[in-house]
Amino acid sequence: MILGTGTDIIEVDRLRKTMESDSGFKRTVFTGSEIEYCQSKADPYPFYAARFCAKEAFLKALGKGVFEGIKLTEIEVDHDAAGRPVIRLNHAAKDIARDLEVSKIHVSLAHLKEIATAVVIIEKEGRTQRNS
Repeated sequence: MILGTGTDIIEVDRLRKTMESDSGFKRTVFTGSEIEYCQSKADPYPFYAARFCAKEAFLKALGKGVFEGIKLTEIEVDHDAAGRPVIRLNHAAKDIARDLEVSKIHVSLAHLKEIATAVVIIEKEGRTQRNS
């Protein structure tokens, strides 16, 4: 059953300006693996922006936020063997997802030069409700 859905959108230039003016922002938001992936691109900022959106969309879908103990670096956007984006969780994010019985996280990313977006759907373990 679906636990939640979330979506986020951002102007790439807004994220670029933030990252260029705040030297600690990158390490506060992105994991080493995400930084390595994005930096391998000719223009890394649309890739950073899409990952930022995925993290925000995940928090919206989960109904939780950074004020509830989840750090953005605990939500990692990666790719599976087929190249599809996946979200991997660590530390508090993983614990909260387990407590909420999250069974599957679906994520879709999209970006252009100017805009990035992501959609996340979270499924929960459980049986289907029957009408009596």
